[in-house]
Amino acid sequence: MRNLMIFAAILIGLGTFMAQMASKMSPAAATTTKQTMAPAVTVAQASARTVSIAPDPRGHFATDGRIDGQRINFMVDTGASVVALNETSAARFGLRPVPGDYTSRVTTANGTIKAARARIAMIEIGGLTVRDVDALVLPDEALSENLLGLSFLSKLKRFEYANGKLLLEQ
Repeated sequence: MRNLMIFAAILIGLGTFMAQMASKMSPAAATTTKQTMAPAVTVAQASARTVSIAPDPRGHFATDGRIDGQRINFMVDTGASVVALNETSAARFGLRPVPGDYTSRVTTANGTIKAARARIAMIEIGGLTVRDVDALVLPDEALSENLLGLSFLSKLKRFEYANGKLLLEQ
């Protein structure tokens, strides 16, 4: 009986360890084949006022957009209060904050970081155009992908997840 209890304890410990390891693995690390990322694109436009975005291979809703007519990639983030740009992307649009402009504090998954407030004249996603959008510029090391947050999304008529896609309607 004692040996059976020891064996059961070892199995429980091993099972717990394997579950923790599996949860830490990314989908790409869990497979042996190399996956390539598809470029961020707006998948379909149902009408002139509705855009449908399919998830990328990571399950995120990434799309191409335009700021003041210039192309930019965004990840749609309904948990982000405002549109967030990294410094490299922001500089392409003439947004070049100086160190004294970084007065806002932003809490991210990686901790608290300073950001610079900005305002974007126009953001386009597919056939949707939103003007006068609040944004933040974050250091490149703090933000790898530009985020399309609620300062854009809240100016739409609606946004919703339906049939595996994100729908934006103006």
